[in-house]
Amino acid sequence: MISRLPLDQQLAHLRTVLSRNGVLTEVLARTATLRLPGWYVTAGCLFQTVWNVVTDRPPTHGIKDYDVFYFDADDLSWEAEDEVIGAGRAIFADLPAEVELRNEARVHLWYEEKFRAACPPYDSTEAAIDSFAATTCCLGVRVESDGRWRVYAPHGLSDVFNLVVRPNPVLAPQSVYQAKTARWQEQWPELTVLDWPATNPPSSGG
Repeated sequence: MISRLPLDQQLAHLRTVLSRNGVLTEVLARTATLRLPGWYVTAGCLFQTVWNVVTDRPPTHGIKDYDVFYFDADDLSWEAEDEVIGAGRAIFADLPAEVELRNEARVHLWYEEKFRAACPPYDSTEAAIDSFAATTCCLGVRVESDGRWRVYAPHGLSDVFNLVVRPNPVLAPQSVYQAKTARWQEQWPELTVLDWPATNPPSSGG
């Protein structure tokens, strides 16, 4: 089990597995050239690549898109984010995948309208990754200027490699978790999807 490996070996194993996905390695390399503040490639393209390799599927199987998060609190305008999106569209144009770039400093401006839940402003890209609907999704990777991979994995890597999806009820509503896991189980029926925690009713007192 990967959890029994020393941390440096876990990270080396993760890099080896993710490198099987040539689209992902291109997204990482090309995003690095944009020099975005606090950026990570994150979410499904990472853990789903692991699922594919673990279950002997093609590395890109079932991956809808490649998410790139960055954090620029100095300019919260849509125009600034759209400029970054346009730059990304140009450098990713020849890749056989959709790459989505989002400024996580802006999420609180639109999240409630989309998901019917208030989102406090994030103070970093890592804080945004922390709020994914499943802890298994809380994973980010970027390439540093010296070529090293920086990995953010606040919940570790065991669930990712063991095909366990665990809810993370800190922001996203239960409906989002259920919709995502239902789609994932269609693509990867080997998954073990844990139930959303029950909400205890408030005590009526004495």
